[in-house]
Amino acid sequence: MPTENISSYLAFLLASANRQMRIGLAQSIAAEEVTEEHWRILQVLSDERGRSMGELAQAVLLNHPALTKNIDKLVNRGLVLRAADSVDSRKVVVYISDLGLETVARLKASVDAHHGAIEEALGPRKTQQLKRLLEQFIEDSAS
Repeated sequence: MPTENISSYLAFLLASANRQMRIGLAQSIAAEEVTEEHWRILQVLSDERGRSMGELAQAVLLNHPALTKNIDKLVNRGLVLRAADSVDSRKVVVYISDLGLETVARLKASVDAHHGAIEEALGPRKTQQLKRLLEQFIEDSAS
């Protein structure tokens, strides 16, 4: 029975790359005392359109229980606000606060620097190729 090295599997390589990306991103945003999930939520909400919990969960790649837990933390810090939907009062809509907008603006510099370091390491051409390959993989996998 042949045994393959785990590092020959795409699933392992993607998980490993994701882990490295998350560690680097966490270090770059640690000064703001937010997690990667918080950053994703704030970044999505920074367009000031507000999102239902369902829309937001999909946009930030979190399941509903994890999103609720993260939103609770952000509400407690005054970074986001929850309100009943004006059309359907059973729905909750989440909005970014002014403090949240200030925080996401500060985070942008750190996140951009982190991504810049990755692009510098890979080079702009390989970075664009990797992005295109991952986008294609995600699109094809969703079908």
